[in-house]
Amino acid sequence: MRPLIGITTYREQAQWGTWHVPAVLLPASYADAVAEAGGEPVLLPTGAISAEVVSRLDGLVVAGGADVDPARYGQSAGPHTAVIRPERDESELAALEAALDRDLPLLAICRGMQLLNVALGGDLVQHLPDVGSAGTHDPGPGAYQAREVRTEPGTALHRILGPTAPVACHHHQAVDRLAPDLTPSAWAEDGVVEAVEAAGRRFCLGVQWHPEEGADHRLFAAHVAAAG
Repeated sequence: MRPLIGITTYREQAQWGTWHVPAVLLPASYADAVAEAGGEPVLLPTGAISAEVVSRLDGLVVAGGADVDPARYGQSAGPHTAVIRPERDESELAALEAALDRDLPLLAICRGMQLLNVALGGDLVQHLPDVGSAGTHDPGPGAYQAREVRTEPGTALHRILGPTAPVACHHHQAVDRLAPDLTPSAWAEDGVVEAVEAAGRRFCLGVQWHPEEGADHRLFAAHVAAAG
């Protein structure tokens, strides 16, 4: 049996054919990457993810998307934190709690990594240019910035990717105060934390970049292997 890998989804206004309605959707690259890695992708609709559903999964991927509501980490929204999805925050936090309670193999991507940090007690930089970030992490709508990350020796990420790896970034926020249960495991050239992980778990890894883009799906392969 291929392991069942749940993937969280977006809830957005979408248009196809003659329809223009609220939709539960996900870039196909996520499902394709899971399937290519040997998993069975299962899309989890925002607003309808229960602990019971998570208990039937073998692994969880928390996908990218809109900014996490700063109220979740005790801040007011800054001028660049304009697109938030409180319903999605609530739904995915419930999924994360259920996955962590079961020690379910977890891969958190971009927004997912930020939400994981918040769920475990950390907070975020709401806009990297406001704190003098030296590099470009968000090149604009519909585009990814090519960066190279340096991984920490001895970490799960280092074992999977080696000492460095090219990545595709699209984020204007980042980890600020790291949650106590997480450790940084990769950095961009400008020092921004690009990955975190939790020691002592089967597989709990968050990456700030988008590993579903491009042909390098080693992270998905490692996640599916842990789920199997």
